[in-house]
Amino acid sequence: MTVNITFPDGNKKSFDTPPTALAIAQGISPGLAKKSVVAKVDGELYDLTRPIEHDAKLELITRDKPEALEVIRHDAAHVLAQAVQELYPGTQITFGPANRDRLLLRLCAR
Repeated sequence: MTVNITFPDGNKKSFDTPPTALAIAQGISPGLAKKSVVAKVDGELYDLTRPIEHDAKLELITRDKPEALEVIRHDAAHVLAQAVQELYPGTQITFGPANRDRLLLRLCAR
């Protein structure tokens, strides 16, 4: 199965097996792989380790792009929630929307 990836500059690359965005980034540059936070595959956010199983347009979102901050905040909220639940079992957690300035996490301990 050949997977054709198109990059934002129009360049294309073919892969014999479904690649991950992380593997593609590492193939371009180890520094790019380190800076990458998430991938956009045909406009949809993909985890860097999720295989790309179809021909697609790929954009790597690096930590210096505004979109990266939203993903980092979202992930941080989940890590914080997991830590709170481990420290205080039974705590109910509600995630609110992250915006430019903050993330929202509501905690209710019983």
